[in-house]
Amino acid sequence: MPSPDTTAAPPGDVHRFPCPACGADLRFNPGAGQLVCDHCGHTEPMAAPPPATRGGLRELDFRAAVANQLPAAELEETRGVTCTNCGAQFEFDRSVHAAECPFCATPVVTDTGPQRHIKPRGVIPFALDEAQARSAMTQWLDRLWFAPSGLTDYARKGRRMQGIYVPYWTFDADTTSQYRGERGTVYYETETVTVTRNGRSERETRQVAKVRWSPAAGRVARFFDDVLVLASRSLPKRFTDALAPWDLTALTPYAPEFVAGFRAEGYTVELDEGFAEARQIMDAQIERDIRFDIGGDRQRIHAVDTDVRDITFKHVLLPVWLAAYKYNGKTFRFVVNGQTGRVQGERPWSAWKITAAVILGLILAGAVGYLAALQEGG
Repeated sequence: MPSPDTTAAPPGDVHRFPCPACGADLRFNPGAGQLVCDHCGHTEPMAAPPPATRGGLRELDFRAAVANQLPAAELEETRGVTCTNCGAQFEFDRSVHAAECPFCATPVVTDTGPQRHIKPRGVIPFALDEAQARSAMTQWLDRLWFAPSGLTDYARKGRRMQGIYVPYWTFDADTTSQYRGERGTVYYETETVTVTRNGRSERETRQVAKVRWSPAAGRVARFFDDVLVLASRSLPKRFTDALAPWDLTALTPYAPEFVAGFRAEGYTVELDEGFAEARQIMDAQIERDIRFDIGGDRQRIHAVDTDVRDITFKHVLLPVWLAAYKYNGKTFRFVVNGQTGRVQGERPWSAWKITAAVILGLILAGAVGYLAALQEGG
């Protein structure tokens, strides 16, 4: 397998994998799971992961990282560009000097300023190629009501989608939570009430639900494994959250070969910020555990004291196909899960289609009313 070419490259620059047959760049092929040369068709197998990494990815200590005490081997210096519009940080090949931001289609100029980051520990390689991602996106657009036809056509005929590895944090933690609350038991009482029917007052009986509350206290424990948190601000979170679920069992040790032919986005959500979001996810699950532990028909939770221990994390890269199209002066962004093909995007609307639908609805309503009037007259 060819060695990455880093000759005369600045630290952290994108690795190149020259084809041993013709010298052109190899790229990772999702369907074949190997490196291929688009110029001459030569293929190269992926290198096997080191024996020490097989059977799982090693976690890093969260508190050591927050205290800037990670070993130097876990850090890297990267060079890339920051989009002034959406804030995305991503790498360009060093031969590229200007291009558009793949996240929002804003023109950008490459910035060679170095930044020190935690290295990615794992990656889910792309399983869908660009043609499959484009097909998924256009099918999704075709199913949208009142979408502009021109945008669908533009998307079909437009430039290629961008394959980007998006940064995420995963967190593990062991938790024990002490709680105080109340257990509610529903019971029914028969009550006699006065109701008015046809202008007359009548007495009737009915069953009324009431709740009997009793004190409850206890402890729940849960180990959280791979709580996933987006480490990017470049796309609306509602898009990337909706790409879930991800099959994290497909995570493999990071190797630069997987990024050959793609782009990798740098994280812009720092580790402590990511853990704060992870805690919200954990706390929501802990609340569900407590309610189950309290039991009964209703639950009230008055106090929770959670001990969080043994916090570890990983920086991982997940595959996303991205399209940013400018249409009628507006940018529309679409994302495709590069593992499953799930699509999300900004919802375009066609004003004339909506107007036509409203007019058609009014015509149909008028016709129905006219027919009804004729039947009553008959």
